[in-house]
Amino acid sequence: MAVAVLDHTELPLWDLYELGMACAVFGIPQPDLADRWYRLRLCAETPDAAPPPRPPGGFGFSLRAEYGWDALAGADTVIVTSVPDACVTGEREVPPALVAELRRAQRAGARMVSLCTGAFALAAAGILDGRRATAHWSHTADLARRHPAVTVDDSVLYVDDGTVLTSAGVAAGLDLCLHIVRTDLGAHVANQLARRLVVPAHRPGGQAQFVDLSVPVADDDGLAPVLQWATENLERPLTVDDLARRARMSPRTFFRRLQAATGTTPLQWLLNQRLARAQSLLEATDLPVEQIGERSGLGSATNLRRHFTARVGVSPTDYRRAFAARASLPGTEAGSGGGRRARGCPA
Repeated sequence: MAVAVLDHTELPLWDLYELGMACAVFGIPQPDLADRWYRLRLCAETPDAAPPPRPPGGFGFSLRAEYGWDALAGADTVIVTSVPDACVTGEREVPPALVAELRRAQRAGARMVSLCTGAFALAAAGILDGRRATAHWSHTADLARRHPAVTVDDSVLYVDDGTVLTSAGVAAGLDLCLHIVRTDLGAHVANQLARRLVVPAHRPGGQAQFVDLSVPVADDDGLAPVLQWATENLERPLTVDDLARRARMSPRTFFRRLQAATGTTPLQWLLNQRLARAQSLLEATDLPVEQIGERSGLGSATNLRRHFTARVGVSPTDYRRAFAARASLPGTEAGSGGGRRARGCPA
């Protein structure tokens, strides 16, 4: 994983978040989760350059990068984090040297990723032309205006267009990083990593950026406990009425609050949780597909295959062949797939 950094001698405080997030997910070895983890490279225009004196009243951070932008082409995945505001508004162009190296990396077969306004760098290199992409909603109008060949979607958390992935800002960048881990190493590894980071394991990319948090999700409002209970009882035939009753709300109020808190409907939320559970069971156990359908609450094997293939893009059997977890999940039979090893990931 190679992370392209702009203005590494005066990195704004806000832009530090996306950079730190990529480093936290991909740069810290997790040998107990996967035999091989990512090898992270920080790439700047002038590697190992001593930062200049900070101007009076200046804010931000400086960092030393071991690699230059020319190292991007040697990576399997290239990530561009936030670019300076001047590159977003057009007052300053994305450095031509970086544009050239991004193009060279893509020609070499690298997976290209942007977090937040990093999409402007990929767009400047022509990598987003003819593709659907996103960025933070406050910058998507600029992205669409300056790069009309890009299909800009301002309503989603992230877009996975195969070898090119883009995300909205702030927390959505972390969602995309975990999505990449999920794609490379499977749901079980991604879920365990998310638990260590104390964040939700999976928010689908199509979830709306515009989530109304005017109704807080707090333990005392009855919503968080019922959602936790639902994830622990997915094998039951749960309905919206069941969840609303447990939350001591009317179905209409429960529907409104859950949609405000998560950006999705109760039934879609349940389906997402059940599919995530099915992924974990496929990775961590040797249970037949019929039993996985029952344990995840999706019912028959036919129903599981239909929903799973529509959401994940492959059948449960093909998914199981591709991913295998190192240890069985709590509550599953000992020896039922626990000896499988996680698939290696791109360097």
